[in-house]
Amino acid sequence: MAGIHITDIESAINYWRHREPSPDGIALPAPTRALAEVYALLVYYHETEADEFSMPPQALQAWMDWYQSTPDTPCIAICSTSQGDEECKGCGRTFEEVQLWPQMRPAEKRSTWRRITLESNAWRFNKYAERAAP
Repeated sequence: MAGIHITDIESAINYWRHREPSPDGIALPAPTRALAEVYALLVYYHETEADEFSMPPQALQAWMDWYQSTPDTPCIAICSTSQGDEECKGCGRTFEEVQLWPQMRPAEKRSTWRRITLESNAWRFNKYAERAAP
């Protein structure tokens, strides 16, 4: 089961901090507060992932709103799994991940994104990354 990694919670907090800044520098708007409570519990209990099924609904909705602002797929349209590779040279996903991507839950997709980003050996992170840069 894929959980929601603490770095995604942090990214969602920063997304909401930018989108809805604190009105007085002290109080947090509701989405930021909901995510901050989950983040604080992860830190307190030395956990790295939050269970998506037990997250408070407001925090999960704030995370989902952030998730909708991220790219859905790491695909760069160079799919070597269609040529028989177990792992795509273009995006770094396994054959199974490529096939099941449309059915994967957002937390599962983000878990895959995290893995391929940490590995950083797919073409999307080297040979073709400079083409996507502004």
